[in-house]
Amino acid sequence: MGAIADAMMRYAQPLVDTCDGSQEELQKSYMLAQLCWNAALVPEATRAEYLAEMRTAFNMNDEEYLDFLQNVVEPMVQRHHEMFPEMRVKGATALSPASSAPLIKTEKKYPGTGRNEPCPCGSGKKYKRCCGR
Repeated sequence: MGAIADAMMRYAQPLVDTCDGSQEELQKSYMLAQLCWNAALVPEATRAEYLAEMRTAFNMNDEEYLDFLQNVVEPMVQRHHEMFPEMRVKGATALSPASSAPLIKTEKKYPGTGRNEPCPCGSGKKYKRCCGR
């Protein structure tokens, strides 16, 4: 398994531990883990709105929803913040458009060269496959 899958499995473990081991319960545990993972990436200011949409989808009454928030979502969001602190960037989240920018800014070796043009270094490759990487 890849590193991302391993991390997701470790993250979901508390929810998996509470299920009875049936395929249906395991799927539910992983689905809830994914929901909580996503909730952890949503800015706190909009998290309640995001979770309110889940309430409608799960058809929960007020009591069930509060119990779900306190006993599932909040602990799992906290777990995410503890396990993956690097995913929390001040002022941005992994789901925000600003975070889709590269973490390391690189300068073009040959400014003004188009991605699909031949590389100016003379390799015969397209710029994007050579010095544009």
